[in-house]
Amino acid sequence: MSPKRAPSAPPALPGYDYVSLLGSGGFADVFLYQQLLPSRQVAIKVLLPDAVNRELIENFRHEANVMAQLSTHPSIVTIYGAAVAPDGRPFLAMEYCSKPNLGVRYRRDRFAVPEVLSLGVQIAGAVETAHRAGILHRDIKPANILVTAYNRPALTDFGIATSAGAADDASGMSIPWSPPEAFQDPPGSTPASDVFSLAATLWTLLAGRTPFELPGGSNTSVDLIDRSQRGEISPLARHDVPPKLEAVLASAMDPEPSRRYATAVAFGRALQQVEAEMALPVTPLDVLDDSLEPDAVDEEDGGATRIRGVVSIDPHAGEPAPSMAMAGGPDVGDATLRRPRPGPGSATPLAAAPEPQPRPSRRRALATAIGSALVALVGGGIVWMAVTAGSQPQPSANPTQTVAAPQAAQRPPAPIAVTGQVTGETVVFTWTNPQPQEGDAFQYRYERSDADPVTSTVPSPTVTLERDADGESCILVSLVRADGRSSNDTKGCVDG
Repeated sequence: MSPKRAPSAPPALPGYDYVSLLGSGGFADVFLYQQLLPSRQVAIKVLLPDAVNRELIENFRHEANVMAQLSTHPSIVTIYGAAVAPDGRPFLAMEYCSKPNLGVRYRRDRFAVPEVLSLGVQIAGAVETAHRAGILHRDIKPANILVTAYNRPALTDFGIATSAGAADDASGMSIPWSPPEAFQDPPGSTPASDVFSLAATLWTLLAGRTPFELPGGSNTSVDLIDRSQRGEISPLARHDVPPKLEAVLASAMDPEPSRRYATAVAFGRALQQVEAEMALPVTPLDVLDDSLEPDAVDEEDGGATRIRGVVSIDPHAGEPAPSMAMAGGPDVGDATLRRPRPGPGSATPLAAAPEPQPRPSRRRALATAIGSALVALVGGGIVWMAVTAGSQPQPSANPTQTVAAPQAAQRPPAPIAVTGQVTGETVVFTWTNPQPQEGDAFQYRYERSDADPVTSTVPSPTVTLERDADGESCILVSLVRADGRSSNDTKGCVDG
């Protein structure tokens, strides 16, 4: 609940009995109600009394309509209905989730790697579905991923999603998980921006802290923004996290948007590949595609990607990320950046996602995406403490199907001739890029016997590190292309 104000009084709603307050945000409160018919608990989001005007009511109605489009996705919170309370305040009735959101959990629990991978794939499908509808979320963070009674993640709070014709009020943006382009003047958002925030969220679940937070150091908003713009990700320092997963997350959080995964589905596929390499069941990736006819439904990769109608998507296909200029400059705060929304007509509609390379049959062209998206109604984001247990789609018949071999074959070649030269207390590692291309970088992992492991990215085939006091210093190096693809690791060791 927001500490800046007292919550409003819950409205008396015909057909609902008030139970308790769930959370508060900048423009709305969320209450738990018992719906009488059908009998179930629901979360009801209600506009504040002083926020009720013609424009905000229209925006609230637009939010309800767009959320209703998206909420059929199994990893997006379901909208049950929208109306106006007897006291004149508009409200949304939504799925109620009784389990702690991920923002609560990561501060008290240690997430297992398989759970984080599965969460990432499922939410990537939700984000891709939103992008295909022309919507950028712009506030993906742990607190905005709820968990249903069936332990399914559910993305919520599209309150500051990009919208054409938005009002001139301030909107909130969570700094620790926001991409560098969000702090430009003017700020910018593309599908790659949501990819960054999702990767930052997964990193947070694994590390127990945000990606640019330095343990024991200064972590003001300015510090976090500066580190994100320089790509200085804090070490993950977990021995059970495979280097490939760290490389995938680091690539998705590259400060340059063009070097990230261009689409959420490409990022989800990269996570699936990590699952496959770890011999884990591959989590299905659900993406809604209304442009396909019902008879075109297929599961061409054994359920690894499920689209309604289902097609197989190549995560390495070149899909450019459309850009969207947002008006207003940043005003840095300690936790949330406040900035003006674009004025009427100032936002550019999100372009449709380019069509993946089709197979000979069962494909129709993707429809042009909806041009406008959500306006910001909840400034700082709502602190959710619960989620409804709705019915969820059943997994595909073969959820353990691994990623198809042709995708693995598209990896770039691994670095060769990794060698080290000890000089005093340091060791200089060098290697060779067998097939150099513009934009290449190198992800390395260095584990010393007397310190936490270090994972980072360098632009050239050399790095200088402190030598291992036990005598042998070893490094793992992979090649990372500009489009986010990465090679297998190559190991190099040196004595001394």
